[in-house]
Amino acid sequence: MDKLTSESRLHNLNLRHLEAFVAIATAGNFTRAAGLLHISQPALTVQIRQLEENIGVKLLDRNTRTVKLTAIGEQLAPVIGRVLRDIEAVLRDASEMAAGTRGTVSVAALPSVCSTILPRIIAAFKKDQPGISVVLKDVVSQKVLSMVKTREVDFGVGSFTDSDPAIEVVPLFADRVKIVVPRDSPLARKRAIQLQQMLGLPLILMERDSSVRMLVDRAFESIGHYPTPAYEATYMSSAVGMVRAGLGVAFLPSSTLEMSELTGLTARSVAHPGLTRKIVAVRKAGSELSPAATNFLDVLVAGCKDLGVL
Repeated sequence: MDKLTSESRLHNLNLRHLEAFVAIATAGNFTRAAGLLHISQPALTVQIRQLEENIGVKLLDRNTRTVKLTAIGEQLAPVIGRVLRDIEAVLRDASEMAAGTRGTVSVAALPSVCSTILPRIIAAFKKDQPGISVVLKDVVSQKVLSMVKTREVDFGVGSFTDSDPAIEVVPLFADRVKIVVPRDSPLARKRAIQLQQMLGLPLILMERDSSVRMLVDRAFESIGHYPTPAYEATYMSSAVGMVRAGLGVAFLPSSTLEMSELTGLTARSVAHPGLTRKIVAVRKAGSELSPAATNFLDVLVAGCKDLGVL
């Protein structure tokens, strides 16, 4: 019974009651407090009376000339003041989040995109939107899709060969897969390189779950061959290191080549239409992005255009 009574009293409280009490505690009398709140003194008196009735505690000692806080009032004044400041901060944050100027954006993306294009776009974004944090998760394409579908991230960035009704796609840029060879390689001196010329050479390919590997496998299958790699790499920097050591020819996306130390190496295009992957942003179909995520996605699309890669 006491619990119900206490809860019903709390339901009758409102912020105006608390603001009235803090105003009096700050101003020291009803007249100045009413002026601070831009209400009449009788209205202020009513609010204080309602507050004391609802919490069942006398907060003020009044006489015709002065008003003083009771012992309990002295203890509650700083606490209620902090509560009001916290509420004000929450409302301010909510307003900024609704406007897309505060919040956190989580993005799952291919490692090749996380290490090249995205950092530059995030850096520019942070200058304009310092209140928004961007969390990057670098994963392979299939993991990007699963994280988007389960809402582990706001949206993803990757390359996907099959359509999926569970996701919505926003095009970003086209990424050409090239071969990386030593500069003294006969392939480096050829003007036009055909995929058939790779047959019989030691190939350095990315692991099977990567979008680049899937693209390369399909390209070879289109000319009647299935590539057997001499070496496989998880990280593109490892593949570059293998080429530098003379272990073979690597197939790598052009978007990553700028991050790699290609001293003594060169990247060449191979004439095959299947060796271009489309990098897209994906979001769960029918879901609504937060204002902050929408803001960042818009900047990402515009940034890809500015980089000349869309």
